[in-house]
Amino acid sequence: MADAKTIPDTPELRAEWGGFAWTPENAAKAQEIMGRYPAGRQQSCTIPFLDLAQRQVGAMTNTQGWLPIPVIEFVARELGLAVIRVLEVATFYTMFNMNPVGKYHVQVCGTTPCWLRGSDEVFRACKARGMKKGHTTEDGLFTLTEVECMGNCASAPMVQINDDNFEDLDFDRTAAILDALAKGESPKAGTQEPGRHTVEPSGGPTTLTAMVSENHDYRGEWA
Repeated sequence: MADAKTIPDTPELRAEWGGFAWTPENAAKAQEIMGRYPAGRQQSCTIPFLDLAQRQVGAMTNTQGWLPIPVIEFVARELGLAVIRVLEVATFYTMFNMNPVGKYHVQVCGTTPCWLRGSDEVFRACKARGMKKGHTTEDGLFTLTEVECMGNCASAPMVQINDDNFEDLDFDRTAAILDALAKGESPKAGTQEPGRHTVEPSGGPTTLTAMVSENHDYRGEWA
């Protein structure tokens, strides 16, 4: 089960992040985002603004990024919203981090389909690399989090690492991905099953097989 989010708020944190403001590049992006919505509908920008802010914090800290309370307050001011309206969005979605994370945020799905397909082996591989759920490794490289379903049930078990999904995992495949990241490499995202490209059936299709090579019309057969 995914852990509840904690919200740190200390004088030290406010001193560090109280002066947060968009970089010139992100200020332009924020204006472009705001322009997508009609006047008076700026609340619609909450999710993209929080994402932009988290990515800026990530670039500033060489991590995947997170949302300190002063940064959330900044977003609220930018949108003319009560802080609680922005905070309730930030705490609802697991894509937003309320605590510092490492360079690579390893989010393992522990929901039933992934669990039945072997998510315990994914966690075991993470543990073998020194990770502990809810914590960041001492070198600041990895943060391990258990999350709920991320919609890759057909290629379970899966893990999301920053912006990429890795699917059809087992212990060895997970370990190889983590080792590659630790070396500064970019492992192949998506399914790790040889010969599989997306979420098509392993071993090839078992229904609508005539559609593999041509646009077959089944209507006469189904009449």
